[in-house]
Amino acid sequence: MKEQNFKNHLRFVTLYHQVGLPLLLVLLIGSVINLVTSSKENLYSASLILVTNILLGITLYFARAFALKANDRAIRAEENFRHFIISGSPLPAGLRLGQIVALRFASDAELVALAAKAKSENLGSNAIKEQIQNWRADHERV
Repeated sequence: MKEQNFKNHLRFVTLYHQVGLPLLLVLLIGSVINLVTSSKENLYSASLILVTNILLGITLYFARAFALKANDRAIRAEENFRHFIISGSPLPAGLRLGQIVALRFASDAELVALAAKAKSENLGSNAIKEQIQNWRADHERV
């Protein structure tokens, strides 16, 4: 597997991000056009197609959002435990979830200092990731 770093750590799933979402948008636009141009006899069917497409979009959105939320909760627990093992104390109180998620890429040697710096300087997730010297890859994320 390719080595992960700040420049290449973002994950895009081709079928989801570059095929599925654009097709869903095309489907939504087509169903709106179908509804607008339909005759009175076909208005009910065109409305049902539009509602079905909206429901499909909502379902796909929440399926992704729920998976990411579960992943974030697991990351929070794992990083808190990792920090505890290394330092004997949990992560500093007040760290935002985005900061904790960014800290998962830090090596064990830099985690404690970087967590303290993220808390004291209120660093954003990209700023945290940019300061990581020894990148700890995460190939199992959602």
